[in-house]
Amino acid sequence: MTFQQLQIGDYFRIPGMSDRCIYRKASSLHCNLNTLLQPIRAEIKVTPLTPAEITNYFALKQEFLQSLRQ
Repeated sequence: MTFQQLQIGDYFRIPGMSDRCIYRKASSLHCNLNTLLQPIRAEIKVTPLTPAEITNYFALKQEFLQSLRQ
C-alpha cells in the first residue's frame, strides 16, 4: 500500500524503519510522528496498523506518560 492510498487519520509504519515509529496521515502531503508534522511522498510504501496495533500503541503511550508522573 502507498501513503496516497491511506485515509487522513490512519496510523501506519514505514517498512525498514523502527517498529517504534508510528506515523499518522495528517494530509495528502504530510504525516505526524508524535507531534511533529513531516512531509512525505505520496508513493512511499507503508504498512497500515491494525486496530489491535493501534490499541496497543495508545496503551504503551499512556503507560509511558503515567510513568513520568511518578
